[in-house]
Amino acid sequence: MRDFSITKKQNEWYHAKVTDSYGNKYDNYFEHAYEANDWIYHVWEKEDWFNSQNSQELLAKAIAECVKIDEENGRKPSLD
Repeated sequence: MRDFSITKKQNEWYHAKVTDSYGNKYDNYFEHAYEANDWIYHVWEKEDWFNSQNSQELLAKAIAECVKIDEENGRKPSLD
């Protein structure tokens, strides 16, 4: 399912679009074609790690770390 395209209109930056193995689509703009190409490979290299993690578990850990930082700085943790 992986796919990509790099296009450029006159007087504009390179527009890179990439689809990973899971069907997630991303796009970004770059000044140089090699940057767009490197970014596409970066997305593909990171997809296995990101999609193998339980997103809810990652979110819970991130929130717990934020609460810990607040407590260490003498603030009452708040999710508001």
